[in-house]
Amino acid sequence: MKLDVNMLRYLSKDDFRVLTAVEMGMRNHEIVPCELVDRIASLKHGGTYKVLKNLLRHKLLHHDSSKYDGFRLTYLGYDFLAIKTLVNRGVFVSVGRQIGVGKESDIFEVATEDGTVMAMKLHRLGRVSFRAVKTKRDYLKHRSSYSWLYLSRLAALKEFAFMKALEEHGFPVPSAVDCNRHCVIMSLVQGYPLVQVKQLQNPEVVFETIIGLVVRLAEHGLIHCDFNEFNIMIDDDEKVTMIDFPQMVSVSHHNAQMYFDRDVECVFKFFRKRFNMNFQECRDDIDRTEVDTDESGRLCFSSIAKDAVFLDKELAASGFTRKDQEEIEKFIEGSLDKDASSADEGTEDDTDNSALNESNIEGVDSLNLLDQDQTSNLKQEEEGAEDNLRNCEAGPSSKPECEDVSDKQEGDNDTENGNDAELVKGLSKQRRRAMTAARGGRRTLSSRNTYKGKGGRSSNKSKIQNQLSSW
Repeated sequence: MKLDVNMLRYLSKDDFRVLTAVEMGMRNHEIVPCELVDRIASLKHGGTYKVLKNLLRHKLLHHDSSKYDGFRLTYLGYDFLAIKTLVNRGVFVSVGRQIGVGKESDIFEVATEDGTVMAMKLHRLGRVSFRAVKTKRDYLKHRSSYSWLYLSRLAALKEFAFMKALEEHGFPVPSAVDCNRHCVIMSLVQGYPLVQVKQLQNPEVVFETIIGLVVRLAEHGLIHCDFNEFNIMIDDDEKVTMIDFPQMVSVSHHNAQMYFDRDVECVFKFFRKRFNMNFQECRDDIDRTEVDTDESGRLCFSSIAKDAVFLDKELAASGFTRKDQEEIEKFIEGSLDKDASSADEGTEDDTDNSALNESNIEGVDSLNLLDQDQTSNLKQEEEGAEDNLRNCEAGPSSKPECEDVSDKQEGDNDTENGNDAELVKGLSKQRRRAMTAARGGRRTLSSRNTYKGKGGRSSNKSKIQNQLSSW
């Protein structure tokens, strides 16, 4: 969405009051209800709803009625709140053209009363081109319910703090002027991005300067994490200035060596492709920095001597407190922990399910074996009883024997009735358990359409056939 500052002329105090009310309601609401906005703004005679309609027309708010009737701030409305605050402070009086567009920010020119031109950087996390902030940046480690506006505010606050601290220690960075919400005001660098430069008078000197900046940052306890040709400015005198600091981490980070090696590799790769440099000639100059190098001339992170001054500890004095640092380091580790825990749970569930299936299969096999043994015994007893009955039916001579056999069978049946009933119950229970284990513990529910005699064509047809057969 383009920033059109001309609309600021037509916004009244009530408009900014309602915008501020929506911003306050978004602290604990993703979509702020209309009643809460009216209560916070407290305009007379129901003027809140009229103002909301006007702000919605200018796309400063977004209306959502999926669950309830409410509003939330857009980036344009958040821009207007930040610009209005900075104008009231007297930081600048006019906004000019757009001079840069990045994957996570927009940069504009602003001017003060005396005509000094500065740069205004508006952070815009959550764009389609850069929505993987939770996995690529160390924001909000254990909390995942923050809005993009709040993440942009934290990124701006972190960049302002790093810029202020680096400027105080003599690093070539833009001078930080002021910060409000997701907006950072800094001095305008008179130069060009290194990616746009095709020729250099002294590429070896520029290369050594850039590598020296990487080493100095590491000696002061910081790693840039995005040190490439897009974040390095160079002027006509080949003076180097580095920009873009929201992603900087400390040397005590668990991935510090990987980030350091990646920054060094980006610099080597760019100068080798763009200026056809032979880094074997630069090894002598790099060795003078008292930093060990490998066979290819790369810097070793472990050999860098740490300075007594750690800028990451001094950031609390420049406005970026420890609480803000704890809140801003909450996405990467949290997402990785969740992924690892979900993977562990998935493997545990698979092993548990496989163990249960194996035990159920073994139980089914054992029950089937028991059923086969007992059914064979029952079949033998039934065959013996049938033979005796046949002998009894053969003739009268065998009646006494049959009577004796029948008496014996009655006695045996009387004694064995109790045992047979218990066996039948046990077998039925075992069969039920085996069936439930084989089906995975689910009961088979009979369909409501399976019963017969519903009075359809089939039942009437069967009745007619029965009557015809009786005739």
